[in-house]
Amino acid sequence: MDITRKYPIGIQTFTEIVRGGYVYVDKTDLVWQLAHYAKYVFLSRPRRFGKSLLTTTLGSYFRGERELFEGLKMMNLEKDWKRYPVIHLDLSMAKNKDTAEELRQALMFIMKPLRSIYGHDSEEATPGQCLTGLISRASRQSENGQAVVVIDEYDAPLLDVLHKEEQLPQFRKVMQEFYQPLKACEAMIKFCFITGITKFSQLSIFSTINNLKDITMLPQFSAICGITEHEVKTALADDIRKMARKHECSEEEMFERLKLRYDGYHFSEESEDIYNPYSLLNAFTDNKLANYWFDSGTPTFLIRQMQHFRTDITTLDSMEVAPSAFDKPTEAMTTALPLLYQSGYLTIKDYDKEAQTYTLAIPNQEVRTGYVEGLLPAYIGLEASEVQTGFALKFWRALKKGNVDLAMREMQAYMASIPYVEGFKQKLKDVANAEGFYEYTMYLILSSLNVYVRTQVKCAGGRTDMVVWMPDVLYVFELKVNATAHEALQQIDNKGYAIPYHTDERRVVKVGVSMNINTRTVDEWEIAEQGR
Repeated sequence: MDITRKYPIGIQTFTEIVRGGYVYVDKTDLVWQLAHYAKYVFLSRPRRFGKSLLTTTLGSYFRGERELFEGLKMMNLEKDWKRYPVIHLDLSMAKNKDTAEELRQALMFIMKPLRSIYGHDSEEATPGQCLTGLISRASRQSENGQAVVVIDEYDAPLLDVLHKEEQLPQFRKVMQEFYQPLKACEAMIKFCFITGITKFSQLSIFSTINNLKDITMLPQFSAICGITEHEVKTALADDIRKMARKHECSEEEMFERLKLRYDGYHFSEESEDIYNPYSLLNAFTDNKLANYWFDSGTPTFLIRQMQHFRTDITTLDSMEVAPSAFDKPTEAMTTALPLLYQSGYLTIKDYDKEAQTYTLAIPNQEVRTGYVEGLLPAYIGLEASEVQTGFALKFWRALKKGNVDLAMREMQAYMASIPYVEGFKQKLKDVANAEGFYEYTMYLILSSLNVYVRTQVKCAGGRTDMVVWMPDVLYVFELKVNATAHEALQQIDNKGYAIPYHTDERRVVKVGVSMNINTRTVDEWEIAEQGR
């Protein structure tokens, strides 16, 4: 590792990053704009995207710690540097509680250090009463007569009880009582910032705050968390150069590798390209391209939600939806889509101004790999590592060479060897039909090697079962159960599934596949090349 560059891995405090000489991508102009945008502000961003760093930066700004901002963009904007006491609460410490009483105790414990600073009253018996006292006393001690409230990971106590009918109402009641002072103490609050992963409606959580401004999808704040492509090319240019030397490639090639793996996030219709900051900085630290975001925490809650709503995993690469479909309060979800978007497992890829619809898709290679590693065991009963180093690698190599017969023989042998996994019949039922299950299986297997594959691809004649993009050839698959491979191939021609790719410079190969539900594997296949 280059000792001249220190990366803030695991460090989320602005003060420590600046004083410790760690790499910092300057966002202080956006911090200043945020501080002057509205009095009550809410921001949702995925985990490990810099929300905690943002909250501590706001804290340093409102405490008037001018010396920390020397040489940063903030110095060209702020002239007064007024000082306010800051009540900063990190609710991640209130996660994984079993009862409402445990949650109350956790909230009281979180506020204990602040009570030693601003004082406390023995009659403050509930979290809401305690917060009211803190705001009141802090504002009286302030030279400007007001305090600042910053709440990080506000939703952490509720995520584990989303679908627990008994616990959720009880936990929600505790949080409502806790947040009530934010409105009641309005005159004593200079600025209030609340951040988390998901969105709970103001009615259910912030029942008394009717002026909470949600900036989550505002274009001017889309880059306030994460690292933009421009910042990667400028502020982190030396880091790319270092990695290029390590990997013996050009700087341009190294940039493209980083972009493919960690870029692709957009938080508004006008958003710049945003990189995952946690993964990018880890890659620079280790001089290695790896899947850091998922390795930092298995997304079990995501898998649980997808299974709860029986999510069609094959649609995630391209979904055209209205804003109301994915910008919905968490407790009002009828599908996993809002949670997938708010958690960063889907992002905005396109916006149709006329129809006012968004195209959502998987952000990048890192997230795609994480999906596969989590979903293969849940849906098929196989570990991703076993598939990647075994069958899938052989299948991919055969397709890459253009040997479809060999690839399908590998597929046939492998699927026949898969054990009769628990819940197989239920999985077939969940995806509505056997063909859908085999689409799931092939989609996940191919995705495990980062092959670009899409299922149910729209065209004028209907929906193509599966399209696989390779460097020199494009494969159009039609899967059939209880029908012949020839009939499947005929459907590709009759419905014009391959027509959209006539102008593609790559060879286009059509593959009709017959699946046998009794043997649970490929029965036969038939191949034809476009135009032949």
